[in-house]
Amino acid sequence: MLDTSARLLRLLSLLQARRDWSSADLAERLGVAPRTVRRDVDRLRSLGYPVHSAPGVSGGYRLGAGAELPPLLLDDEEAVAVAVGLRTAANGTVTGIEETSLRALAKLEQVLPARLRHRVNTLQRHTVRINREGPTVDADVLTRVAAACRDHEQLRFDYTGHQGESALRKAEPHSLVTKGNRWYLVGWDVDRRDWRTYRADRIRLRTPNGPRFTPREPPGPDVAAWLQHRLAHEMWPVEARFRVHAPAGRLAGRTPGTVEPVDDRTCLLTLRGDDLHLIAMVVAFLDVDFEVLEPLELKERLRALGERLLSPRI
Repeated sequence: MLDTSARLLRLLSLLQARRDWSSADLAERLGVAPRTVRRDVDRLRSLGYPVHSAPGVSGGYRLGAGAELPPLLLDDEEAVAVAVGLRTAANGTVTGIEETSLRALAKLEQVLPARLRHRVNTLQRHTVRINREGPTVDADVLTRVAAACRDHEQLRFDYTGHQGESALRKAEPHSLVTKGNRWYLVGWDVDRRDWRTYRADRIRLRTPNGPRFTPREPPGPDVAAWLQHRLAHEMWPVEARFRVHAPAGRLAGRTPGTVEPVDDRTCLLTLRGDDLHLIAMVVAFLDVDFEVLEPLELKERLRALGERLLSPRI
């Protein structure tokens, strides 16, 4: 049987690993009687850990949030993940947390066992980071947006569009999604009555938040995939489809488009761009036979491009 100190640490680790525990489950995991579990829970409470309990057959224990932050227990993999995350955050795209991340990292590395410190240092030593580019987002904006997503509170904010214009927006926030070096809010636009995406670095929140709302069904089963698709259509509004007389494998890695095999000798190619001229150049230099399926006006662009390339002045 574990001694009292070791048992308390084990109990705390179990409470942090799962939301709800019955007294019987905890007793079985710890190899003690339910009465000992109750005493150990009282000891944790005296140390500042807010352990909530519910009486009855279906009752149990849950680790809650307290007024102060008590010590956390992390297993080896969690400790490495947190250390790497803090080092990345110190030079990341979220402004206002660099110094805080470094302070937290110093505290964590001070107590890391040598084997874990070596793993973290090895990873960082052999990782090359290109200096960040583009806008950054304030940490307070992210935390307030995330809290509104959790609490189902409507957000009111001034949003700066692509052309630099600013307008008041009201949205029911669903989730925050990261893509590359940018953060996006996915939410239901109250005035436009549609799902929209908002770049977090362009959001200036107003206080207080709006009313609470009943969550809607998300725009898709995978919000990140939905965002990826939407961004692609916003950045590259023109779409063209081709029947290519070559196996799909021949185009692998040679085109930014989507390739769908038809049979062993034919595939369908979808390309997106900001104009037809760019799409015409891309497909022309793939060095494969193809047919234009849509849009039909792309045929004229390809003919003009071919005549230009065959010009005797080249």
